[in-house]
Amino acid sequence: MNSKIKILFADDDTNICELARLYLEKEGFQVVLVNDGKQALHAFSREKPNLVILDIMMPYYDGYQVCKEIRKDSQVPIIFLTAKGEVFDKVLGLELGADDYMVKPFDVKELIARIKAVLRRFESEKEPEKTDEVTYDNITINLSNYQLIIDGQVYEIPPKELELLFFLASNPNKVFTRDQLLSSVWGYDYFGDSRTVDVHIKRIREKIEDKGTIWSLKTVWGVGYKFEVRENE
Repeated sequence: MNSKIKILFADDDTNICELARLYLEKEGFQVVLVNDGKQALHAFSREKPNLVILDIMMPYYDGYQVCKEIRKDSQVPIIFLTAKGEVFDKVLGLELGADDYMVKPFDVKELIARIKAVLRRFESEKEPEKTDEVTYDNITINLSNYQLIIDGQVYEIPPKELELLFFLASNPNKVFTRDQLLSSVWGYDYFGDSRTVDVHIKRIREKIEDKGTIWSLKTVWGVGYKFEVRENE
């Protein structure tokens, strides 16, 4: 199955590129290597990869710029590579729509584990039996076609944000800690930290804030988050 999965790997360090190619091809992935942001955008358009790995510091266009361009019309999974470990860089990458990040230097086996974890949810979308849907008053969250509908309007929302919202809405009025959400939505093999949850909640709120009549996404200070549903008056 992996032989059908194409990965675009963009990094200006040719040694890292060749090492990644060696390990990824051994796992059965197809690999397209590029060394700058301009090549990355051209290759993305030409090759139609299933997943993109972006170094942040690249010539012409950096990883952030490439991610923003890709996200204009595609929700393909994106993993950032960065030599910077500061929280700001990680949060910015997630806010731009990345699915995960790795800080250099990294272990290639860990990278492969992250790739498989990110791809797992996209592969599960191919299961035709899934018709998961949650509806409250004026909101519908559909996990089978990855749609968020509020007051009849379809909202653009990245897959992981929708999965997080669906999970919370499927358990109304129940409070979940950040670690519980990481485990339930990202999976046991997710390597990130709890800040990831906060970033995704913030992005969800920007889309749905003040649109609910009987429902809302609540922060329970010192604990975590819940999808609150009130009784109709």
